[in-house]
Order: sequence, then structure tokens, then C-alpha cells
Amino acid sequence: MFVPKESDMTDYYWFKDGFSKTEIDIILQNMENLPFQEAMVAANSKGADLHQMRKSEIKWIPQNLHYKWIYDRLAKLIIEANEGLWQFDLTGILDNIQFTVYHEGGGHYDWHLDIGPRELSWRKISLTIQMSEDEDYEGGELEFMRGPNPGKAPRGKGVVVIFPSYILHRVSPVTKGTRKSMVLWVGGGRYK
Repeated sequence: MFVPKESDMTDYYWFKDGFSKTEIDIILQNMENLPFQEAMVAANSKGADLHQMRKSEIKWIPQNLHYKWIYDRLAKLIIEANEGLWQFDLTGILDNIQFTVYHEGGGHYDWHLDIGPRELSWRKISLTIQMSEDEDYEGGELEFMRGPNPGKAPRGKGVVVIFPSYILHRVSPVTKGTRKSMVLWVGGGRYK
């Protein structure tokens, strides 16, 4: 397998217009009847308070014919990103898409990895789709810790950011408005 010398296994890949604003509006409208639930974390480390780690609401978007076009689009974007940067051995989409809403007043998800024990160990690639306009919220930055200081991911309605699941990242607290996004994970065999 050829890995270009300029390849950075801690870099992210992004699409400015992964989805059009009209497509995002259609997705939001189609999800209105799906039930919300409080977001949880996979491993509540050392008894930390859930809301210290994560404060948001989520919905799960099923893999069915109604939403198939979203999964198909994301699969194409993931393949392009993976072939361009990491060249992981991927086997498929592991979970349903998670739609997440972070509200004003501290909605956030503190520093974490998307990979972990048991079923989380198969995650290779994480993906975020921005569902809100820039002016809809303040704060709520998707940030990556790739060195001594965090870096911010691009944002904007329809932006898709794809990154390795082992990258430490967070959504900073929303200080004004509401941030909406979708996330998805793609799995594969063990790292070699």
C-alpha cells in the first residue's frame, strides 16, 4: 500500500458543500417526527457527571429506504476522504446517523475519542455534517487536539468534516443560539 509522504494520519478531510442548504432543510423536515432523547456517553469515566461531559439531545436516523440517499452520499464522501488521506481498511457503516442538537446555555461535548472498548473498538472514521448556518449559533466549535493548541474545523450549513476516530475532539459550549449536526461512524478491522 502506498502512503504519500505528505500524508498526515491526524488530519481531517472536509467538503464545503457536502450537502446543499436545500438538502439540509429537507433532512431536517423529514426528521421532525423522530423522537429526541438525552445524549449519553459510552464510558462515563471515573464517575464524572454526564452534563459535565456532554449536554445535548439526539435522534437516531434509521438506515431505511426513506433515508438511503443520505447514507449513500456519506459513503461516497467517506471513500474519497479515506482514499485521499488514511487508506484504512473499512468494512462499513456501524451505526445509524446520530442527529445532535446543542442548545444555548452550555450545550457541548467535552474532549473525547470516538474509539473505545468493545463495539467502539471497530470505529475507524468519524464524520460530522453541519446542519446550522454560521449565524444560528455562537460557540459550538468542532475542535481537534492535534498539538499543543486546539484547532477549529470548518463550519457552515452543509459542511462535512471527516476524521480518524482516534483524534481527540470536542464541541465547545454553545453560548448563543442552537447548533445542529449529524454524526456517523465507519468501522473496519484492527489497526495493523
